[in-house]
Amino acid sequence: MTLIDERPVARARAAEAPECDVAIVGAGPYGLSAAAHLGAIDGLDVRIFGPPMSFWERNMPAGMLLRSPWVASNLSHPARRFTLDHYRDATEQAFGSPVPLDRFVDYGRWFQRQTVPGLDDRIVRRVEALGDGFVLELEDGEPVRARRVVVAAGIAPFAHRPPLFDTLRPGLVSHAVEHRDLRPFDGRRVVVAGGGQSALESAALLREAGADAEVVVRERDIYWLTRRWQHRMPVVSSMLYAWPDVGPAGVSHLVARPKLWRRMPRERQDRLARRAIRPAGAAWLVPRLREVPIRTGVEIAGAEASADRIRLRLSDGAELTADHLLLGTGYRVDVARYAFLSRDLVARVARVDGHPRLTHGYESTVPGLHFVGAPAAWSHGPLMRFVAGADFAARSVARDVGAGRDR
Repeated sequence: MTLIDERPVARARAAEAPECDVAIVGAGPYGLSAAAHLGAIDGLDVRIFGPPMSFWERNMPAGMLLRSPWVASNLSHPARRFTLDHYRDATEQAFGSPVPLDRFVDYGRWFQRQTVPGLDDRIVRRVEALGDGFVLELEDGEPVRARRVVVAAGIAPFAHRPPLFDTLRPGLVSHAVEHRDLRPFDGRRVVVAGGGQSALESAALLREAGADAEVVVRERDIYWLTRRWQHRMPVVSSMLYAWPDVGPAGVSHLVARPKLWRRMPRERQDRLARRAIRPAGAAWLVPRLREVPIRTGVEIAGAEASADRIRLRLSDGAELTADHLLLGTGYRVDVARYAFLSRDLVARVARVDGHPRLTHGYESTVPGLHFVGAPAAWSHGPLMRFVAGADFAARSVARDVGAGRDR
């Protein structure tokens, strides 16, 4: 029996496939914002793929509240329309800040209907280079050609699971990104590892779902995002903090200006980035965690399964036994973990710690291949890890693509 190389066959099919100027992979806040801006360029054929707001709906826990403030939770439109305020007025929804997850998901879909009505909700299974452009294979096998590709595929593949827990079966340990519904933990003892918003809010939601939750935090103290005296003085606050208030006083002005951020020496960028994105919890979580034990200044040093339970050894010598370990251990960017990118294509992308090196227009070392969202943080700063960064990213990509058409 002769084996057939399917790749040339796929390429032959691609030669007859429909072509667009720009294909956007992912329809979350960054993908939808990019589509809105690129779609405003006259004569540009833009297609966006993927279920809208799917990560937020499927991978974030029900009942979650956004840590970002109201003004930092808007998707971006070139005319600065279709904001949360517009959505609330148009739908007559009664909600405020912090923004509930279900309202944010619905807002994103409302934004999509207003600005990107032609969205194709099929999932992109593969992207590879083809000539001076790209070919995308959709979930049903249909190929699409594109001169440029904007990767806006989110952070789900980047969930960080410490190797210490690799030998434990999934029923005993999981990452917070895997749980939409925490109610199945009702009556079970769950240890949550981590001191950031994801871990702390998961612990609060677990407690409210009937679980016996306990938190283990490596740092000596939890950093709470409380409103300090300077926040209550508009003039002083504007001098110390810049919208969207990412990072400590002074640093937030740099974070809010990615062009300025890029001009700083690399060593200073790295040092300030660590300060801007250190694990922190929203102040409104404090009363919800009063009945949740929190151990600080310790980390999990060992873990082993015992029947249907897990035994954890802490760095201070204490031991904990639980039904489940929930990892609120964050995300580590590595674009090689985007399964839809062909290995040949990934190999051509220059990377630093998993992040692609990007130009001012978010273009990688592969001409025509752009990355937005968290993968852009190494090149454009910590703002790219937050919804608020979608505005700068979308405008930059649209400006770059528009300029490229004029050359």
